[in-house]
Amino acid sequence: MSAPVLHAVFGQPVAHSLSPYIHAAFAAQFGLAIDYRRIEAGPDDFAAALAAFATAGGRGANVTLPLKELAASLCAEVTPRARRAGSVNTLTCTSGGWAGDTTDGIGLLQDLGARHGVSPVGLRVLMIGAGGAARAAARALLDANVAALVIANRTPARAQRLVEALADPRASASAPDAVSDRFDLVVNASAAGHQGQPPAFAAAAMDSGSVAYDLSYGAAAAPFLALATSAGVRTALDGLGMLVEQAAASFALWHGHLPDTAPVYAGLRARLA
Repeated sequence: MSAPVLHAVFGQPVAHSLSPYIHAAFAAQFGLAIDYRRIEAGPDDFAAALAAFATAGGRGANVTLPLKELAASLCAEVTPRARRAGSVNTLTCTSGGWAGDTTDGIGLLQDLGARHGVSPVGLRVLMIGAGGAARAAARALLDANVAALVIANRTPARAQRLVEALADPRASASAPDAVSDRFDLVVNASAAGHQGQPPAFAAAAMDSGSVAYDLSYGAAAAPFLALATSAGVRTALDGLGMLVEQAAASFALWHGHLPDTAPVYAGLRARLA
């Protein structure tokens, strides 16, 4: 029997990551042997940790907060969609170095549309946050033909830089305290939930016709989802489905097989419950 293929997820914090469980479940569908690890790394030591991983035989890696923008700069090549997003969450080891891609946008759209029946076409969207996950999600939503995308970040200059990078007339930046209009879809891509604090200004952007979506899941998503529920939204969703769908797209890049996500998603829901 051949040795398991070495994979990992890098991030800070990363101990909570469900990625090892997800990829093990995917691999079992095809009888593949993989060794998928969690590797704690911050911006200062990510490059060294990634190099050590490659030396140890690492063939592919996922990247989570707060490393997605930095990961792009460490790649020998990136896909057009990752370049457009300015964010990388999937690394593949090649003879020339790391190849970077982003599957976050694929995961978001697949979860919204196929699992929850929410089409972004023609929607007015508020995106909260301007980090790596927000960059990929924003690019995907624009490509999916939303009507307008407003990006609000606690540092307005960062939101403005993202809008400039997106280079799309439908995208604009806003200071949090200037958000007052109602939106069809409100996406929380900020890390505020990890500190137990929802972006309180988002309540003014939601009503009974809105869909609220947090890119996080579990305890990190709970504050925003509670805020959305109190605002009376018609649907409040966490990002567990996005996590599974983006992982499936990464798995397909590495192994050439697209797994069945439904049983893995159901298993995770039961596990978290």
